[in-house]
Amino acid sequence: MTPPNDTDQSQARQRGVGREAAGRVGALMTSVMDLHVRIALQEADREKRRLIGGAVLLMGGLVALLLALVAAELALLLWLHLQQGWPWTQAALVVAGLNLLLSGLLLRVGGRMTRGPYLPATMAGLTKTTRALLGR
Repeated sequence: MTPPNDTDQSQARQRGVGREAAGRVGALMTSVMDLHVRIALQEADREKRRLIGGAVLLMGGLVALLLALVAAELALLLWLHLQQGWPWTQAALVVAGLNLLLSGLLLRVGGRMTRGPYLPATMAGLTKTTRALLGR
């Protein structure tokens, strides 16, 4: 066995330094990725809170809109009865007919808007939601 010379020792030191540098770079990359994941999770929490708050406000707005529609229908019913002299049943039938016409139009347009090709993930989500709602 021959004793190691200076060149062998120098190469071994360089390999050791290279491994140490690679380990430091790996640790730095791991730290950066951990930081990135932590920031992303914080942003996701903020977005979730923002979306939930927005949904609650939208629901409140929809309830207020529904109440305004009921009040407008009641006002139309009273106007038809008091100002136009229509009987209650006839006025109620006209308001109900207007409601049916409007709802049919909205359902027709909404049905056309929701028709079309869906992505597989969207279809899976819709299927899962439908099954959950129907209890299957």
